[in-house]
Amino acid sequence: MKVVTNMAIDYKALKNGGFMRQVQKNTFSLRLKVVGGNLTAEQLITIAGISKKYGDGHIHLTSRQGVEIPFIKLENVDDVKSELEAGGVNTGVCGPRVRTVTACQGCTVCPSGCIDTYPLAVEISDRYFGRELPHKFKFGVTGCMNNCLKAEENDLGIKGGYTIEWIKDSCTLCGVCEKACREGAITQTETQLVLDESKCNNCGRCVKSCPFDAWKGESGYILSFGGTFGNLIAKGKVVLPIIHDKTVLFRVSDAALAFFDKHANPSERFRLMGCI
Repeated sequence: MKVVTNMAIDYKALKNGGFMRQVQKNTFSLRLKVVGGNLTAEQLITIAGISKKYGDGHIHLTSRQGVEIPFIKLENVDDVKSELEAGGVNTGVCGPRVRTVTACQGCTVCPSGCIDTYPLAVEISDRYFGRELPHKFKFGVTGCMNNCLKAEENDLGIKGGYTIEWIKDSCTLCGVCEKACREGAITQTETQLVLDESKCNNCGRCVKSCPFDAWKGESGYILSFGGTFGNLIAKGKVVLPIIHDKTVLFRVSDAALAFFDKHANPSERFRLMGCI
């Protein structure tokens, strides 16, 4: 990336590559590529070394699981990029394109998780990260209804959930699932359990709490569209039933980005197109 041509500084190219201007002249806060909030110990060592060598020795953690190294000088931009790359760290992006994909720790770590969030975030990032669009586009992946990643704040949010089925022959009518259900979707009679599907939010607490495996759960993806959290605050909307096939999930996300790319005006967020 050439940032100086005939003594002119290409600030747009710098910003596109993650170098955001600070109030100090020719000084930048460098946004790094972080997928799903995960960095290795080796990457952290590299980042710390760059901050000490080229910054002011501190690192900023953003609200979207990003990492920024402030106080990078213009004359050090190329050296910083090459040394980061040698340490397995890539720069991030800004501007009208697909941004960093965020994710909670999901079912690999969290007992509440319904889906494995990090590998999904990596797949999304590999497929879309940095893609140029009429405006920025954000993905967020959260593992369950606790919604730690606030999926509905994203242009396309993905939340893990279960569709459930009661296995009568395995049930002892112990009442644990009825107590575990926060939505009041399960009621117990003398002979059976009754599920009110209109109240069920696919949280899967019945499946996880049952000591006798009397609830069968199939994990899936609950998608929300058109969330924003900035100058405009709006909650993304769920317009599709829960999706169980990841191939279908990517067909939907492909279609959403293609529609946005084709029909949105420059600087128009996905939500403001009038399709949501």
